Amino acid sequence: MSTVEHQDRVTSRHWQRDCATDLVAAHGVIVAEYFDVGCSRRRGWRQRPQAAALLAALDDPDRGFDAIVVGEYERAFSANQLQHLAPVLEQHGVQLWLPETDGPVDYHDPAHQALIMMLGAQSKREVQRARFRVVTAMRVQAREQGRYLGGRPPYGYRLTDAGPHPNAAQARWGRRLQRLEPDPATAVHVRWMFAQRLDGQSLASMARALNDAGIPCPSGIDPDRNSHRRGDRWTLRTVAAILANPRYTGRQVWNRQPAHNHTDASRSEREPIRRNPTADWVVSTQQAHTALVSEQDFVAVQIIRSHRSAHDGTTRRYLFTGLLRCGPCGRRLESHWINQRPGYRCRHGHTRTRQPTNPRRKILYLREDHIIARLADHPRLPSGIQTPHDLVALLHRRKITIICDQEHCTPTTERSAQANLRGS
Repeated sequence: MSTVEHQDRVTSRHWQRDCATDLVAAHGVIVAEYFDVGCSRRRGWRQRPQAAALLAALDDPDRGFDAIVVGEYERAFSANQLQHLAPVLEQHGVQLWLPETDGPVDYHDPAHQALIMMLGAQSKREVQRARFRVVTAMRVQAREQGRYLGGRPPYGYRLTDAGPHPNAAQARWGRRLQRLEPDPATAVHVRWMFAQRLDGQSLASMARALNDAGIPCPSGIDPDRNSHRRGDRWTLRTVAAILANPRYTGRQVWNRQPAHNHTDASRSEREPIRRNPTADWVVSTQQAHTALVSEQDFVAVQIIRSHRSAHDGTTRRYLFTGLLRCGPCGRRLESHWINQRPGYRCRHGHTRTRQPTNPRRKILYLREDHIIARLADHPRLPSGIQTPHDLVALLHRRKITIICDQEHCTPTTERSAQANLRGS
């Protein structure tokens, strides 16, 4: 059951149980239940808590059952999941009963094989069709109506009533639309940030000023929805994210961030969430709520952020941005211009957004040319790399991270680096 917000859990559980009971009525009884709530069928069984527990129970010789009975195929499988699960069930001598086969599945029967393929394709198509309709409708609602489509309000806004739902059935149930309006407690700080940026202030100086003034950061304002964050101070990324959010111009913006689920990956294997390209954003044609900054000023701020030139007018470029981690503390190294050369540093958690504390670990500084020299002919890297740009392309392609300290630069996979951080 994945549509937990739209169905009654008790009803869904009982009708599936009734289907399973009727299927085995003349052959046996149901001795245990495994019922996942809120899990999409697109997830493999090992990514569903109850289904994973069922697979784990197969290894127990005293498990107390010799067959798995499914109440509805579409609730259990999608695409080719059953084909991958069949060898596991056969290995443990456990049958699979489906209503569509009116009994146990024979994985070697051509008719059953064709039926399984057809059911898997139908189950997948049902999800894809529903997703296409929903996504297409949301695009139209955001672009043409400027409708608020959910999610937390941006810092500086709060939700307010926007009238009855346009869908008559939804309106009869009492559902109403919502829209954004400036929050009197926080909107002033957003306006201040844009004004300060236009006045030439750096992100660090603004974050430090907010911290010194004791202004609560976004996660501090709403701790219940940000339990994974400390919420005790402003950071550079928080200020930068606010200054880059086009919803402060009064237009509704949707699809800035992908909503794809990592259905086949464990938490440790998931890729970091990145913003969609600007061309994929859906922006309302008209203003949908009160703006906190004019469109002209917003564009001017984006130009300031995108053209960070040196005093002589040249653009500073850093080859290893995002590829270097500090060996002592595990943080990513930040780009830093050192003596007219590109370089990198790690301040071990200290930033200009707060006052320094003592004692402090010595800052790690590395020049880019020194990193290139250390990686040349490194035994963990393939030979024959011609240029530094070829080296960087290789690191990106193979998802290699460089662990750095004052003396060494060691290539490793990002997954290994994350595992070492968790183990330290």
